[in-house]
Amino acid sequence: MLRLLNIELQKLRYNRSAKVISIIYFVLITFIALIASIEFNFGDFHFRVADQGIFNFPYIWHFNTYVAAILKLFLAIVIVSMMSNEYSYRTLKQNLIDGLSKKEFVLSKFLTVLLFAVISTVFIFLVSLILGLAFSDYNEIGIIFSDMEYIAAYFIKLVAFFSFCLFLGVLVKRSAFALGFLIVWQVIEWLLYGLMKWQFFKDTEIADNISLFFPLNAMANLIKEPLSRLGAIQSAANQLGENFNKDYGVSWLNVLIVLVWTALFIYWSYAILKKRDL
Repeated sequence: MLRLLNIELQKLRYNRSAKVISIIYFVLITFIALIASIEFNFGDFHFRVADQGIFNFPYIWHFNTYVAAILKLFLAIVIVSMMSNEYSYRTLKQNLIDGLSKKEFVLSKFLTVLLFAVISTVFIFLVSLILGLAFSDYNEIGIIFSDMEYIAAYFIKLVAFFSFCLFLGVLVKRSAFALGFLIVWQVIEWLLYGLMKWQFFKDTEIADNISLFFPLNAMANLIKEPLSRLGAIQSAANQLGENFNKDYGVSWLNVLIVLVWTALFIYWSYAILKKRDL
């Protein structure tokens, strides 16, 4: 496996655009720290974002993984272009001529996906830990390392999303078209949900339950939006007579659905390559 991973790393080593996009991604994640310095002044009223508890343990694990997951499209570009370059520069065909099997080729790509996900997860863990230690009101060990399921969910979400991008790269061959297809698929999921909700079933609960199995929706549901979980938001909602009865936890059903989709994307990538005349 190290041999397969080394082959991919050698390719990425000479891919300048992949390096630039990856650097931008990690720099943007570190910019989360800049949120702490944002301060609004309205006369005698001073409002600093960091004072609202977004960097408190264990909430920070939820907030930071949610924000960082939004930026995953940057690494998705690297994954898709990594696959499309195999066709453009005919390195896929050369690898197969050199003795690499199609199964090993797909495995090498999946190992790269795992590596990107591991590096990104470790990075967001360290950034969150540093910010939390600097700004959190709670520094007890038990509180610091509670709610760590968001870190695990972030890793699973990245692996699944990158596997989907890998599948699209194999299927479509061109990075621009693959990324376009990714956007189209998201629109298709929204349309299907809307049709189920207002046309077919006219029942929000049924539509919600079925949409849980849509790949991109399942990935999105791994880490639910954290802002309405803040005490200030909850208090404001209560004053307006609104109530948030939302489950912010990581659902194990969701995790299972996403893992199944990940396995399918990798299998379909291999099945397409196996049947395709290269």
